[in-house]
Order: sequence, then C-alpha cells, then structure tokens
Amino acid sequence: MKTRIGLAVAGVGVGLWGLWLLLSALELPALIRLPIWLGGAVVADDFFLVPLTVGVGWLFVRWSAGPDRHRTVGAVRTTLLYVGITSLIAVPLLLRQGKGTNSTVLARDYLRDWLLLEATIIVTGIAGYFFTLRRSRASSGDIGGR
Repeated sequence: MKTRIGLAVAGVGVGLWGLWLLLSALELPALIRLPIWLGGAVVADDFFLVPLTVGVGWLFVRWSAGPDRHRTVGAVRTTLLYVGITSLIAVPLLLRQGKGTNSTVLARDYLRDWLLLEATIIVTGIAGYFFTLRRSRASSGDIGGR
C-alpha cells in the first residue's frame, strides 16, 4: 500500500513539474492555442482516424475470410502494420515542413522520402508474399518424391 501511495505521489509530482515546464516555456497566445489544437486532434482522431482504421480492418477481415486467402493475410497484415507505423512517425515531419522552419535542420523533402519508404515497404510486402507462396507450394508437393 505504501508503494502505491509513493508511486502516486511521484506521478503527481512529475505531472506538476511537466505542467510548470509547459507554462514557463509557452507564451500566452500559445497557451490559448494549445487547447484548440488538442481539441482538434481529438476530433480528427475520433471522427476520422478511428472510423477509417475500423473500416479498413473490417474490410480486411471480410476479404481474408475468402477461399485460399490464408496465405495472403500475414503478408498484407504485416505490410499494413509497417506502413501505419512509419506513417505515424512521419506525420509530424510532414506537417512541420515549410512552416518557417530552420532550413539547415529540415532541409530534406520529407514527403518524397516518406513516399519512397512506403513504396519500399509495399514492394517488400509483395515480394514476401510471393516468396512465401512459392515456398509453400514447393513444400506441399508430392509426398515421397513421386
């Protein structure tokens, strides 16, 4: 019980320290825009990203239930997972580019680089699918060498 209380006190302390750092680092106009931005992020997440994710997942499950699609499910699921993860990492860079940023820090064309990365992931997923399909067909050949 004492450990739980100690962890709660430490958590509240770290949270208050973070709030103090936030309030001391931002000016008043930025503090006013912060809740608006956070509210917009919640709205974008709840009304766009979540329905889109659930819809794509539902379509994928319906599609994967078809005949002889069990080989495809792993490759498509893995490819979609990596595309999603790299997109989540790239979104802040894509949104920040061109907003009066320091050109020495953000001198790259992040949109082009992100699209190349996604294309590489998709091509790798397709190659992996055909490699496992060919391997599974070769291993399911005649038994006993006939």
